[in-house]
Order: sequence, then C-alpha cells, then structure tokens
Amino acid sequence: MLTDRINTLSESITIAISTLAQELKAEGKDILSFSAGEPDFDTPQVIKDAAIAAINEGFTKYTAVDGIPALKVAIANKLKRDNGLTYAPNQIIANNGAKHSLFNLFAATIQKGDEVIIPAPYWVTYPELVLYCGGTVVEIHTSDESAFKITPKQLQDAITPKTKMIVLTSPSNPTGSVYSKAELTELGKVLEGTNIIVASDEMYEKLLYEGEFTSAAAVSEDMYKRTVTINGLSKSVAMTGWRFGYMAAHNTELIQATKKLQSQSTSNINSITQKAAIVGLNGDADADIETMRVAFKARRDEAVDLFNAVDGLSVYKPDGAFYLFVNIKKVSNDSMEFCKELLSQTGVAVVPGVGFGSEGYFRFSFATDIQSIREGIKRIEGFVKGLKK
Repeated sequence: MLTDRINTLSESITIAISTLAQELKAEGKDILSFSAGEPDFDTPQVIKDAAIAAINEGFTKYTAVDGIPALKVAIANKLKRDNGLTYAPNQIIANNGAKHSLFNLFAATIQKGDEVIIPAPYWVTYPELVLYCGGTVVEIHTSDESAFKITPKQLQDAITPKTKMIVLTSPSNPTGSVYSKAELTELGKVLEGTNIIVASDEMYEKLLYEGEFTSAAAVSEDMYKRTVTINGLSKSVAMTGWRFGYMAAHNTELIQATKKLQSQSTSNINSITQKAAIVGLNGDADADIETMRVAFKARRDEAVDLFNAVDGLSVYKPDGAFYLFVNIKKVSNDSMEFCKELLSQTGVAVVPGVGFGSEGYFRFSFATDIQSIREGIKRIEGFVKGLKK
C-alpha cells in the first residue's frame, strides 16, 4: 500500500529517544533527558507580546504563500545587518521551520541519480530527505581530531559529475563545530567552475561562544550565487514550537520553485508566527538571546570539564550550538547499545552517534539547567566505570 519513497524514511532518532524519555518520566521514573535539541528558556516576552497583539488585531487570515511583505523585509534586513548579504523579496521565502525549508529545497532540486555531499556527523534529517527525494548520499567522515570539519581535499575527492549539492552546517548539530571565514573560502574555491548548490544551514548562528560567525554565502561572489541560506528563530530565540524558518538565495527560479511547491502543500506559515518573527528578526529580543548565550557558554564550559575528567570519555569543546559530541570509543564500539543501557540503568537519555552517521560517540544537549547537567554526567560516569570493570 505504501510507496517505496515513504518506506525509505526512518523515524528521527532524536525525536524517538526524546519521546521515550518523556514516556518513562510520565510513568514516574527518574529520567534526565539530554536528547532534545530545544532551549530550556521561554520565548522572550517581547515576541509573545507581538503575537498576542496580532491575535487581538484579528491577524488570523491567510497570507501570501512566501510570507507577508513586512516579514520578508525583516528577513532581508537581518541578513544584510548580520551577515552582509543582500536579497530582494523575491529571493526569500518563509517556511514552517528550517526542516520545512530543507524539504522544499531538496524536493525542488534533487532527483534520481543526483548525489548530495553531507559531512558526518550530520543532523539526522539531511540524509533522510535526500533519500526521500531519490538522491544518493555521499558522506565525508570527520572526527574530533579534525574538529569535525571537512577539508578542501576531502570535498574535492567527494565531487563527481553527479554531485548536485553539498550541505554545510555551521554551527553544527550535533558537534557544535564552526567553520571560519578562511575555511569556508577554501571550500568555496573547490566548488568554482561547478553547478553545485550549497545548502548552508545556519540555525545556530547566534549561539556562538568563540570567534566570529561567517555565512557561507558571504565569502565570495561565487559562493553567494550558489548558496541557499537556511535559518530561523527556533534555537536562538527559543521559538521551537512556533515553526518559523526561511530560505534566501540569489537564484530566484529556485525560490519560486519552492514557493510553488509550498502553495500546493502547506501554503503560508502561521500568520501569528509571522508577526512574532518580525520582532525576533529586528533585534528586539537581542538582550534575551545574549542572556541565553551566556548561560549556554557557562554550561558548555563546565560540562566539557566534567566529561573530560571521566576515565574512558573525551569531548571536543564546541564553538557553538548547545551540544557535546562525546567520544566513547575507549569503552564501547556500539553507541546504540551504550545509550540503551545508559537509559535503562541510570535514567539518562542521550542520542547515539550512529544516528548522526558517526559511530563511537553520543550527543549530549546542554540546553538544560546546570544541576541536571552535573547529575547526568555523574550518572554517566558511574555507568562508564561499570563498563570498565
């Protein structure tokens, strides 16, 4: 009854583990979950006030498929102000979260026979969407020794006549690694003379702890023309449930194609969310973002020290996002089994690295309170000691 296409999809491992943790907690079990990619902070009040005002003003009707004009202006202004990128309204589209942006982009550009380069570790959704659209995933493997970043040579070696796209994520989910301007420039040089699309997922842009953020499209004119910038407010402004993401690209034909697809699937994104997002994009919540960023940085620093003090574990100190990708290779070569037993024996939920394309690790989200982080790592340490006996 079901199509081969839908049967290629796997359930999101991060959502599956988060759901299991919630179910166990509802049963009364002592569960500490570090599996969800969601800030523990509330949406800033200034954004909620804008949404409430929109409701009270009756802004509850259909809107333009790609977003109201004021929203697209706010997106364009944000990209110019923060990233040095210039886009016209017809080069921008608002979507139901960045996952929706990616789905529309892949559906509009990838077909059978196309290859998509995805550096691993990767966010679990990337390869699933490529496969759903009929494409072939080409993985470039990295490790903590390379700060989980690919080199120009690795990229060059992965390119074939069938390469349609490369997905870049900076800061990364699940590793928190961040590409510098120089690194992006060198990767861009490899792509010159090709028609390869760069899908640049920049969702964690505001959650940066070291250095400066650079958009892939900002490093050269060539990269600007080939890059589709994908972003939103879910992580930086704690708006996960609001479902707001967007795409911007020099290629107007590509944006219009995704608009056509969206017109026949979801149509416009939530009208109230659009009004609220304008406030988040305009900088009115910047003080709230900084409060969250400072708190995440303190949690990162302590969690890294605690993990690196555990015999048998090690972790790369990330420059951004709110995840640690913990190396367990000295104690286990099966991250799925490790995480299952960890949850069963200690009530700690983390996500196995195999789900992100990298065996021998687990992802630990520090988007939760510091006391839970300390207790969780303490339980993990006890579990690891048991494995080493």
